Amino acid sequence: MRMLQSICTVLALMFFLSAAHAAGPAATEVIDCYKAWDAAFNKGDPKALADLYDEDLVFLPANHEIIRDRRNLEKFFAALLKMGVTNHRLELIEAGGAGDMIFGAAKWSADGKDKDGKDQPWGGVTSHVFTKQASGIYKIRLHTFN
Repeated sequence: MRMLQSICTVLALMFFLSAAHAAGPAATEVIDCYKAWDAAFNKGDPKALADLYDEDLVFLPANHEIIRDRRNLEKFFAALLKMGVTNHRLELIEAGGAGDMIFGAAKWSADGKDKDGKDQPWGGVTSHVFTKQASGIYKIRLHTFN
């Protein structure tokens, strides 16, 4: 019984700490950006995805050349979607910052294909730096993932 109480206490503390990291105005903005990103990806719209990025973007994908413009970013996403990647999900781990610059870290997951074309779950972690635009919305300035 004592062991069960200890486990419940640790789980409650972990929940409280993770909620504290994901609370506040920055978290709300990041979550909104993540919802828009997932919606554009899951709709299969590479242009809408690229439009979520700042004009001075730096996109650092694993095992790929650095991308610094929306046109090439759109091509990257089009190729990824053509490979059959679907059902993308971003789950906030932490968010922070204030004013014109905020950041987010998330777990990402998607349904993909292995080298033989068979269904395979994909996932990892990602981080983003967002800059506030003149319009008041945040766009991704820096994006990296594994």
